[in-house]
Amino acid sequence: MSKNKVEHITATRAWEIIRQEPNVAFIDVRSDMEYLFIGHPKGAVSIPWIDEPDFVVNPNFEREVRKLILGGVIESSEHDSIPVILICRSGNRSEEAGNLLIEHGFRHVYNIEHGFEGELDEDHHRSMLTGWRFDNLPWEQC
Repeated sequence: MSKNKVEHITATRAWEIIRQEPNVAFIDVRSDMEYLFIGHPKGAVSIPWIDEPDFVVNPNFEREVRKLILGGVIESSEHDSIPVILICRSGNRSEEAGNLLIEHGFRHVYNIEHGFEGELDEDHHRSMLTGWRFDNLPWEQC
């Protein structure tokens, strides 16, 4: 078992790392529908942790992350040391996915606290208090 832990960072810190580290794997773990229709950070690759139609944990998640890193998108002789930054809606699913990666030997896994949309405000709206969109970082949608 690895001694490493998922490191929790803010969206603005994640953006700094992405801009400074050319080999970072930036992965949006939300469902395909969330990624496409709610929007996603520019440059994030979609690898759902839980997806439709059954909404169960993706049994191939780790393998898909390794394929992204090994498939020529990111080049390194030490693949498990590639920084992996994960984002979801609020930071919960991405933390779970990050823990799995740590368990499987990844050494530098970051979870974006508050995710893409952040916490609910008192009116039950997201993106009003925290998150990638609240911080006005680059994003797009279909």
